[in-house]
Amino acid sequence: MASFWESIKIDDNDMRLHVSVPEGTGPFPAVVVIQGQAGIDDFLREITERLASAGYVGVAPELYHRDGPDCQDDGPTRRARLLDVNIIKDVNATIDFLKGHRSVDGERLGIVGFCMGGRVVYMMSGINPNLKAGAAYYAASVMVPWGDGPAPFDRTSEIHCPLIGLFGEDDTNPSPEDVGKMDAELTRLGKAHEFHSYAGAKHAFMTTGGNNYHDVAAQDAWPKTLAFFEKHMGKVAAASA
Repeated sequence: MASFWESIKIDDNDMRLHVSVPEGTGPFPAVVVIQGQAGIDDFLREITERLASAGYVGVAPELYHRDGPDCQDDGPTRRARLLDVNIIKDVNATIDFLKGHRSVDGERLGIVGFCMGGRVVYMMSGINPNLKAGAAYYAASVMVPWGDGPAPFDRTSEIHCPLIGLFGEDDTNPSPEDVGKMDAELTRLGKAHEFHSYAGAKHAFMTTGGNNYHDVAAQDAWPKTLAFFEKHMGKVAAASA
């Protein structure tokens, strides 16, 4: 496995991508990894590497790139500046990068995200037709638009790929009520999905070393995610989680 940084141009800015590639010649299926408000931290890089170990190219776009390389603002402040129109542009550009990468099978693309990243998964599953599967971990603020345009929840009718949602029952954003609302709307519209909620787990239960890390939930959720990707994106060669 190899991990490295790439860079692509968006609106005359350089957007960095953290890329992890499996061993072998490929082409491999690929998964876009969407950050939480902490940005591309150790956890996000770990996720791209876990995906590579399982046989996928993992690519995490740095959605805060418009802040510039010297920005010292904290995560919540930077997140508050994000607009859906720019997020959509950045994720679409990342997908285009994957479709043109020699190590990637451009017909087998998925997306996974955490917290605000889970929100982006929900949104992009109704926008980019190249995505074959989406995994939304504790998707926050799905009912709220960031800037002009509809909220991700309001795009539910446009969702075209199967979704897996993974949630903590002790979370407040999304709350169990929010999760129920998403589940009911997806079901009403006939959208393929499966939701899993974990008793005793809070927001960010996957973050290794974090205050809310929940071992039982994390150890169950990740294999479910890989199995979901394999079901909807096809088998991977010599996959090992």
